Amino acid sequence: MSLQVCETFTSIQGESSFAGWPCAFVRLTGCNLRCRWCDTAYAYEGGSTRSVDRSVDDLVEEVRATGCRLAEITGGEPLLQAETPELAARLAALGLTVLVETNGSQDISVLPPEAIAIVDMKGPTSGEAQRMDLGNLSRLRARDEVKFVIGNRDDYAHMLSLLPRLDTARNTVNASPLHGALAPAELARWLLQDRLHVRLNLQQHKHIWPPDARGV
Repeated sequence: MSLQVCETFTSIQGESSFAGWPCAFVRLTGCNLRCRWCDTAYAYEGGSTRSVDRSVDDLVEEVRATGCRLAEITGGEPLLQAETPELAARLAALGLTVLVETNGSQDISVLPPEAIAIVDMKGPTSGEAQRMDLGNLSRLRARDEVKFVIGNRDDYAHMLSLLPRLDTARNTVNASPLHGALAPAELARWLLQDRLHVRLNLQQHKHIWPPDARGV
């Protein structure tokens, strides 16, 4: 029982309502999308990073040894690998809070109920909005979260079109300004003007370390 792993590391969680907490990351190899603004293209299949097979047992032990109470499985796209739900369940069995960050194109219902899905719904600037599985918006569990990366008003309008399908009192919705493209203050102004119950989601790791730094 193994997974193709791009990298593992411990850092500060940079996004979602869990931002700011120490977190053990497992970044899996492979992605079915090619977003124009992707900041982890090195995790693509056939990319410059040599991925390695790691057993679920090995990954669970490595995460346990970090002492972090928060763990995230990310990618690439982690739900492309059949063993991801098992890894999430095993990590949750340690008593950890387990996040699975997924790109919005894969059915999140395969995840164990103990895991928290962070569903990244792509907008027009990504070039991949048409490949989203919008059924995920009705599959969200109580603790799951949604993220929209906003690069311009078109992305913002796309988010507004989907908000009626979400219960923002039940599921946290994160609006993240595209780094280097949209000023956080501008997105904050839009959210406040429209009186939205949406969380401004800054990528903390890109403010703590250089934006292109890996392993953070």
